[in-house]
Amino acid sequence: MSKEKIIKEYFQSWVNNDISIIDKIFSENAIYTECYGPKYTSKKQILKWFKEWQEKGKVIAWSIKNIYEIDRILAVEWNFECIWEEKLSNFDGVSIVEFDENNKIINLREFESKAIHYYPYAEE
Repeated sequence: MSKEKIIKEYFQSWVNNDISIIDKIFSENAIYTECYGPKYTSKKQILKWFKEWQEKGKVIAWSIKNIYEIDRILAVEWNFECIWEEKLSNFDGVSIVEFDENNKIINLREFESKAIHYYPYAEE
């Protein structure tokens, strides 16, 4: 399976609450760093986090805007929309995803951006 297909299935697994995808695509020693600080240092921890997150929240959409691939690394631009503890949240982000020689994710780092942008110097 291509790296692009793997990442698309991963994003969709959050929308579908499908934990089986996580088990298939991450290496045992994978490291996952969320955009607001938490860091998970094994597939076991990533599976636990996924399960616990889905108990409190619901991903409405995780849309991919662009994917850039260089060797074993993907840079993925996206928009994430969810309901977390009964509050709607929406933000843009980028994930840097590193794969091992078996096409398993070994390192995933997320970075967040505001979804709504403003233009302070726009022409009137």
